[in-house]
Amino acid sequence: MHIDHIAVRTFDLEKEKEFFLRYFNCTVNEKYANNAKGFSSYFITFDGGARVELMAIEGTAHPPEGSYGGLAHFAIDLGSREAVEKMTNRLEADGVRITGRPRITGDGYYESIFLDPEGNMIELISK
Repeated sequence: MHIDHIAVRTFDLEKEKEFFLRYFNCTVNEKYANNAKGFSSYFITFDGGARVELMAIEGTAHPPEGSYGGLAHFAIDLGSREAVEKMTNRLEADGVRITGRPRITGDGYYESIFLDPEGNMIELISK
């Protein structure tokens, strides 16, 4: 089990991507877009494999008053679909709030989503 990536909300996806590429000698995947949800993202990969997912939602090009970008979630790779299902069931049985049942995402992950005690979003994934 290891942290797979940290996700960051951004209001200017392209500008944020270029910032990381300019200063941190990273690589970037092709842009992922889910037009039905108005969602798009890039995965920025650092030497050694650490990744940051930059995420944007259409219509939020400029932060509304009182809003900000920042941490959206982090993802823990459990290594298999069965492990994702087992951990999701365990968390749910312990009263943890599950906000996304195990499913295959548009970009090919098998994931579930839960909230930690402070309300932070955490994804359990299998690639």
